[in-house]
Amino acid sequence: MLLASALAAVSLSQAAFADGIDISGSIAAENRVFFERGNLPGQLQTYQGSLEFELDVRWTSPDRRWDFVFVPFGRLDGRDGERTHFDAREAYVRWNGDTVSVRTGYAKVFWGVAESLHLVDIINQSDGIEDIDNEDKLGQLMLEVSVQQDWGQITGYVLPSFRKRTFAGVDGRLRLPFPVDDSLTRFDQGQDEGGDIDFALRYSHYFGDWDVGLSFFSGASRDPRFVIDPSLGVFAPFYDDITQVGVDLQYTNEAWLWKFEGIVRDTPFETFVAGVGGLEYSFYGVTEAGADLGIILEIQYDNRSNDPLLGPLSPADNDLVTGFRYSLNDVEDTAVLAGITTDLDDGSLSGFVEASRRIGDNWTTELEGRFFLSVDQQNLIAGFSKDSHIIIRLTRYF
Repeated sequence: MLLASALAAVSLSQAAFADGIDISGSIAAENRVFFERGNLPGQLQTYQGSLEFELDVRWTSPDRRWDFVFVPFGRLDGRDGERTHFDAREAYVRWNGDTVSVRTGYAKVFWGVAESLHLVDIINQSDGIEDIDNEDKLGQLMLEVSVQQDWGQITGYVLPSFRKRTFAGVDGRLRLPFPVDDSLTRFDQGQDEGGDIDFALRYSHYFGDWDVGLSFFSGASRDPRFVIDPSLGVFAPFYDDITQVGVDLQYTNEAWLWKFEGIVRDTPFETFVAGVGGLEYSFYGVTEAGADLGIILEIQYDNRSNDPLLGPLSPADNDLVTGFRYSLNDVEDTAVLAGITTDLDDGSLSGFVEASRRIGDNWTTELEGRFFLSVDQQNLIAGFSKDSHIIIRLTRYF
């Protein structure tokens, strides 16, 4: 009788668990076409095709105290072996209290408000083989404790096990002048990625029309500096220990959005400041169909050293970004985002465009482009001068 009762209880709990599971995902065919042959020997020429998939599994307990999330991602690339990769973007369990939540596992955390550059966003490592804009992130193993009160939200992070940045292979486009050899990766104190433990803290709140975020990070930099190994002809990445404090602010006033992100970063070789700030103004109902148009203007600044031996370099040191966001607000969710970055020191120009439109209930088509229009040979992006390309992506959701 007891055994039967136990089996019945287990069956009921399994049924309840299964009933609460939400499973979705997508599979996409991506076609990337370059306008010119590459600058470097061995690079693929003009066409790069790949398949990507993502699964999203979520479960919330009936009392909403527990969440389970599993989001695997993978890409199969026909030309660049390094771009074929798999990652657990998220795989965590979270307990939700009345004012406290605790999350453990692999997760993604985003900080920031600016459109063109996310200086304060430092928890997750960039998945560099996806794109060079640092928007795609690898899952980060973490213990996260968050407290919500009337005076704001404060969240602490313990981040064990470092994730190395991914880079395009010898065959790939949008890559560095020399291949990156992960086996030569070095850290401060001589530890490996498994022995690295980082810490972070963030406070966020709103004050009237102001959204405010303050952050602190101590640990291995997500941006490596590169040392050339002359015997092998490769880059050896070196991840220095850093301390970083950051602030992100957003002020909302009717159709105006004013944004700012700033950091002070202390490294073993220097202390520097960087910032990005600007505005976005929206024109609502610019067509009879109800389309919206947003105008974007941002300035990027960074005063770090130009010596690559002291730390990773940044092309966003004195740049102006202008762009627009156009939303048709139609049934198909048609939207376009585009912009141009101008280097105010040497006049180099680069641009991007992102457009998407839903087809029916389960399909989406996307067009992305990245263009290096006029690049000074001394600019940090000069190595990408022949990597202008477009991407056409067709995605099926389920």
